[in-house]
Amino acid sequence: MFSYNLRIFDRFAKPAMSLAIFCDTDSKWRPNQYSYSYPNTRLNFEFGTVKLLDYQNHWTELEASDNPFATVVMAHLKTQQTSKKPGERKAWKFSLIRRLYELGLQEKDIRNLYRFIDWVMILPKALEAEFWQEFKQFEQEQTMSYITTGERIGYERGKQEQGQTLVLRLLQKRVGELPQEVRGRIQTLSLKQLEALGEALLDFTVIEDLLTWLEANQTA
Repeated sequence: MFSYNLRIFDRFAKPAMSLAIFCDTDSKWRPNQYSYSYPNTRLNFEFGTVKLLDYQNHWTELEASDNPFATVVMAHLKTQQTSKKPGERKAWKFSLIRRLYELGLQEKDIRNLYRFIDWVMILPKALEAEFWQEFKQFEQEQTMSYITTGERIGYERGKQEQGQTLVLRLLQKRVGELPQEVRGRIQTLSLKQLEALGEALLDFTVIEDLLTWLEANQTA
């Protein structure tokens, strides 16, 4: 954060406000500064903080807010609270996504927030299938004039899962058995990155080629 703040100041010659958003579950962990000290030199960089955990005590305010970020915070908190309660998580996932429609948001905004909630509130496969069926029925009842959000995201997710399966099979043939950690990294790639990897892997001969590619492209 100090580096980013300094680079912004260096590039634009204007001060920048730094803010850290903490998404962890430790209520006591609240760092708010970075400092170092050498002979004749001392620096203390302080920044603002927001602890999402604190919003547990402001749930009513979140429900009453029409700010889209309120739904993001609600999804984050309920994901933490239902880590070992998949049935309860499924109910909250449905409720929070339905809330997007009740707020009267635009289709694009609904879809973006829908993706976030779907990404953080992961369900076991059986419950996930139930959720999709129930939500598909809900969207049909809303008489949407466009392809429903669930159908769009389901289609996108299907394409990505197919791409992951194909790339993993091809990689295994090219460089041998992949460690679980490497498989996990590949599963986080976007569809565009998977397509790029599918082309690049034709030149791989050893697993080090794959690791080099991931280091160069995974955050691209």
